[in-house]
Amino acid sequence: MALSIEDIKKVAHLAHIEVSDSDAAATLTKLTGILGLIEQMQAVDTAGIVPMSHSQELSQRLRDDVVTKTNQRETFQKNAPILGNGSNEQAVAGGLYLVPKVIE
Repeated sequence: MALSIEDIKKVAHLAHIEVSDSDAAATLTKLTGILGLIEQMQAVDTAGIVPMSHSQELSQRLRDDVVTKTNQRETFQKNAPILGNGSNEQAVAGGLYLVPKVIE
């Protein structure tokens, strides 16, 4: 794919980047090199090559999946506020916190 200085300036304009003529020429050289490398990579025959997730055969060391914290729901729910409707019960029912109804 052949690029020109006008192409570089058009892309710079679309990206709202101010590019001088010398910068446009340098950018043209770099982009031409990058596009040439991409063309070389696309020309390689990759038929029969199995895709890899990593370039080396590595395995990740993982820690054992062990529960380290206990269920503290009862302890936390003891801090629930009082219902406030004349009773001394906490705003908890069935293991869930009770909140005021906001949608009718």
